[in-house]
Amino acid sequence: MQIDHVQLSGPPGCEDAMRTFWESIGFFEIPKPEPLISRGGCWLRSDRAEIHIGIEDPFAPARRAHPGFVVPNLDQIADMLVGQDCELLWDEAWPGRRRFYTTDPYGNRLEFLSERP
Repeated sequence: MQIDHVQLSGPPGCEDAMRTFWESIGFFEIPKPEPLISRGGCWLRSDRAEIHIGIEDPFAPARRAHPGFVVPNLDQIADMLVGQDCELLWDEAWPGRRRFYTTDPYGNRLEFLSERP
């Protein structure tokens, strides 16, 4: 079994900010299927992950639930996010793994981890 994508939510009109955020860390937008375009949101992909941004109204960000992204260049991703004024919360509770938490522009929790040793 393999995960095809992770869906995150945002409020109506969030698409531009979400595109900018995800594209800044290596994702690119992919077309949504025609029957889904009217729902709003956007789909983005990197070389190893796919994110679907769905619209929720009313919107409440995921504060605990989150996707975890394994990245080979954790410090580079951290630097890019700090450059966008994102706050990082480094967590050393997992022996042998470096990781941090941050949020997307609408407060959804995200985790970025080093590769497994």
